[in-house]
Amino acid sequence: MTEHRDSAVRSASTQLSEQGAPDAPVPERRRFLAKGGALAGALATFGLSEHSLAQSGTAAGAETANLPPNVPPWTKQLGEPTASPYGKPSKFETRAVRNLYPGLTEPMSAYSTTPLQELDGIITPNGLFYERHHAGVPQVDPAQHRLMIHGLVQKPLVFTVDELRQFPSESHIYFMECSGNPSFLPPWGKTAAEVAGLVSCAEWTGVPLKIVLQEVGVDPAAEWIIAEGADGAAMTRSIPMSKCMDDVLLVYSQNGERLRPEQGYPLRLFVPGYEGNTHIKWLRRLHVVKQAGYTREETAKYTDLMDDGRARKFSFIMECKSIITHPSGTHKLTRKGKHEMRGIAWSGRGRIAHVDVSVDGGNTWTEAQLQQPVLNKALTAFRAPFEWNGEELTLMSRAVDETGYVQPTLEQLTAVRGQVSFYHNNSIQPWKVDANGEVTNGRA
Repeated sequence: MTEHRDSAVRSASTQLSEQGAPDAPVPERRRFLAKGGALAGALATFGLSEHSLAQSGTAAGAETANLPPNVPPWTKQLGEPTASPYGKPSKFETRAVRNLYPGLTEPMSAYSTTPLQELDGIITPNGLFYERHHAGVPQVDPAQHRLMIHGLVQKPLVFTVDELRQFPSESHIYFMECSGNPSFLPPWGKTAAEVAGLVSCAEWTGVPLKIVLQEVGVDPAAEWIIAEGADGAAMTRSIPMSKCMDDVLLVYSQNGERLRPEQGYPLRLFVPGYEGNTHIKWLRRLHVVKQAGYTREETAKYTDLMDDGRARKFSFIMECKSIITHPSGTHKLTRKGKHEMRGIAWSGRGRIAHVDVSVDGGNTWTEAQLQQPVLNKALTAFRAPFEWNGEELTLMSRAVDETGYVQPTLEQLTAVRGQVSFYHNNSIQPWKVDANGEVTNGRA
């Protein structure tokens, strides 16, 4: 939109100049007036006005005096020097921050959400990647950290982080999602972050676990690996050997830089497509065994309770899901006419095949456009146009992955799972647009 608007402004200015310049110099004030008229005409083409531009600039504290054709003060002076030790966002970007999940008051065993409604594309900046901790964030000295692999192996070994970095490495873009994103229980969140902000996506770099397992020599009788973290909770999960020999990574970098402490520095397990709690941070031990450990985190936690009293155990895979991030809760449509809904979709089983969107609460659906690249077990961005002319709308998105799995409604999901399950809610999220353009959670 910006590119087209800029080209229209340039076209109007060019047309003005091509009408012919008078022999006598045109007074400066007349030139400003002529350019101002061309600019107003170009803006009107897109249903905008100088007033709307002024309003859009209020977040940056812009005043009318700083709008074209005036020269703003930041153009008249030197900027800040180069060589900042670590780059930071603009001071005007204050909304793209992580917040504790609503209702949580204990920061040592809590989670913070990615501000999905403020982001574009599929890569989550490292500083906004969601967090989930069970005993706070340990400050691990990499020089004193070790990974021990033992159990049903021919050569039990202990590796330093530097030694692991000497193995062949791979980089892949994958999403990661908490199994409680969100729970089945109200209250429902107001923003996209509060609804589904426990999902993020990054490029991960590390050593394929199967390469290191080949180094230690796994006993054919081994069927599981129990992974343990070095945090105060000694977070422990059992991972099937078949998955470990597939695409699991021993990760040390995220988006091109070393892992941050809250993401498991200096070493974490990354299990593509599996629920986030299996991606053990601050990884210190891999115990190769015959049977699963049935640890606290896979008995008292992270099982899906059913209405009949049974529980779904080892429900690792994060099923196909999507969410509209713009417009979404707390946003407001400020003009009538054509708009674009934008969102993300993902599946722990592979690639997204297509995403359907609806503006009438699911009565009718149209196919959205997927943004390339469409990657395996990664976030996929989608876009779709829609019209708003002051009427009430209910926006929804429904993802389908390459296996043919269709994202269900909440009613369809609870019909199978019951009303007491907590984890693995991948149901369709509705957003309501009222006659004033205010956007709210359609489940509230």
